[in-house]
Amino acid sequence: MDNQPTVCIVGSINMDLTITTEKMPMQGETVLGKDFATYPGGKGANQAVAASRLGANVHMIGAVGTDAFGEKLLAHLKKEGINTQGMRTDPSQPTGIANIILSEDDNRIIVAPGANKSVLPDLVDKQKELIKQSDVILMQLEIPMETVLHTLAIASKFQVPVILNPAPYQKLPEALLAKAAYFTPNEIEAEAIKESPLFSSIQKKLIVTEGSEGVTFYENNSQQWIPGHPVEVKDTTGAGDTFNGAFAAEIANGASIREAVTFANAAAALSVTKIGAQGGMPTRQEVKERIPQYRGRHG
Repeated sequence: MDNQPTVCIVGSINMDLTITTEKMPMQGETVLGKDFATYPGGKGANQAVAASRLGANVHMIGAVGTDAFGEKLLAHLKKEGINTQGMRTDPSQPTGIANIILSEDDNRIIVAPGANKSVLPDLVDKQKELIKQSDVILMQLEIPMETVLHTLAIASKFQVPVILNPAPYQKLPEALLAKAAYFTPNEIEAEAIKESPLFSSIQKKLIVTEGSEGVTFYENNSQQWIPGHPVEVKDTTGAGDTFNGAFAAEIANGASIREAVTFANAAAALSVTKIGAQGGMPTRQEVKERIPQYRGRHG
C-alpha cells in the first residue's frame, strides 16, 4: 500500500483460554467440554493484529508479565509485524488472561486484567512522539480509564483523531465524549451511551456494530445502515476487534466513513469463519475479494 497509514493502539493484551462445549453451563452446573486451546488475544492486541494484516503500520502500547504467556504474546505481535517499542514488561503482575466459553455460535468471556493494569499514563508519556506521528489512535476500556483520558489529551494536543471502542462498557467521562472522534459500540453499549446527558452532541460520532445485522452510522447528518454478510459462523470472538482494527486502518488511510465502515464490516464477517479471536482475521486482499466493488483511497 502506498503511503502506509500509521495506527497507534493503546490497549490490552491477553492470552485467551478457550473451551468449546455443546451446552453453555447454567449457574452451578458442570458440563463436559469438547476442545481446549490457547490463543493470543486482548482487545488491544486483537485490533492491532487486524489493522496490521489490513495494511497499516501498527504500534502497540500495552503491558505483559514476565511469564511464559507474556513472552509468547510479545513474540506473536512481532511476528504479525507490529512495533512493540511501547510495550512494558511488568514483573509484579501476571500477563492478562481471558477465559472464553464457546457454545451454540456464541461466547461468554471473563477477563483477568493482570499486567493490563500497568498500562498507566507514564507509559504513554514515554511514547508522545509516537502518538504525534500517528494518523489515528485506537483505544478500548480494558486498561485504566485514567490512561485512556491521558492518551486522549495528548492526541488532542497533536490533533490526532481518536477512535474509542467502549468495551467492556463503563460510564464515559464528559472529556472523552467531547474529544474522541469516533465511538464504535455494539448494540448493548450503544444503549448505555444513550443514558449520557451529552448523547445528542455525540450521536453522529457513533458507528454501531450489530453482529450479523450489519452496522449503522451517520453520514451527511443522516443515519445510514450497511447490512451484514452471510457467512458460516465458527467463532464470534474477536469480530468486533476485527471491525475496529479495520475501521482504524481505513480512517488512517484517508477513507470516508462509508468506505471505512464497508471495509470493516466485510473484515468482521470473514473473521468469524475460523476459531480464535485472531485466527480468522483477514488480509486486505481477502476483504477486497469479499467486496470487489471496494475502491478506498489506495484500492
